[in-house]
Amino acid sequence: MSGLAILLLVQGESGSFAAGGTATGCYVAGLAGVAPLLGRLIDRNGPRLTLLACALLFPASMATLVTAVGAGAATPLILVCAIAAGATFPPVTVCMRAYLRQQVVGDTALATAYSADSILIEVMFIAGPMLVAFFIAYSTASTAVWFAAGSAFVGALLFLGALGEWRIAVAHERTLLGPLAQREFVLLLAIVLCYALAFGLTELAVAASASEANRPALAGVFLGLMSAGSAVGGLAYGSRSWRGPLIRQFSVTLAVMGLGLLVLAGPWDVAMFGLLSVLAGVVMAPALIIQSMLVATTAKPEHVTEAFTWSTSGLLAGIGLGMAAGGALVEWGRSPAALCAAGIAALTAAGAAGIRARR
Repeated sequence: MSGLAILLLVQGESGSFAAGGTATGCYVAGLAGVAPLLGRLIDRNGPRLTLLACALLFPASMATLVTAVGAGAATPLILVCAIAAGATFPPVTVCMRAYLRQQVVGDTALATAYSADSILIEVMFIAGPMLVAFFIAYSTASTAVWFAAGSAFVGALLFLGALGEWRIAVAHERTLLGPLAQREFVLLLAIVLCYALAFGLTELAVAASASEANRPALAGVFLGLMSAGSAVGGLAYGSRSWRGPLIRQFSVTLAVMGLGLLVLAGPWDVAMFGLLSVLAGVVMAPALIIQSMLVATTAKPEHVTEAFTWSTSGLLAGIGLGMAAGGALVEWGRSPAALCAAGIAALTAAGAAGIRARR
């Protein structure tokens, strides 16, 4: 909910998608910039204290952001509040993936576990935008932000309550760079950053497309439909074993994603746009599943949580840059320009993954 709710909150007050995209980009940048530091703390000390601190600070930061926007505060102050909100977001997702790496034995079982994790996230990505659409239609964007903050607080506490034994791996060699000292991991991170641009551009373009149709509440519906398609794709990917190296599967998946986004840029009516949103989302969950598998099999055990935070940070940094660039593209060429850029970004990432696979 958070990114879309902040986008619509700032856009509603300012009347500019560029301003909304910049605020959301700052929120994501704050998350991406601080998450690796939190991951390193978790690798060394376990997750409990870090998650508890974030569970308290994130709602406070979101409350400050809503207050600043409602009071008509200066743009720099609003952007600082957005960065603070992102920096304090509870890193439950990366903790979950690191915990699965500890608890699940065997690559096939781990792939199934990450598929289940990805599908659960897609369910949340369906429910989240739908809730934002509900609040926009029947209340305000600020209510959506408040609800997102409360959900993060409750979710972090529930995760801590359910967490079993967390094993802290012995670090045989500590380096300042952590997992970034591994060349293969850095190459993977670059590919993730590239295809994440497509996610950010797509989210902004979908919101703009709904606004261009004079039905802004449909933004959440379209994104929910895209996540529904993604969940179906995740079920299909996780229900069987796939042949071929993971990096080659990554390349094919990203290429299909890019083509789907280019098709979505066409001059479709609302119903057809919704249908094509489902189809464009089918390969998104498989891409995220493969990304998790590549991180889990590339990073050293003592760096695994930090590696997942770097992977997530690369994903979120790309999303933030994509949303900021998407705001400018929408102002210039409306939503199809942003969707075309999203397709090109995904195809570029597919090409880079294909080159690595051949090597």
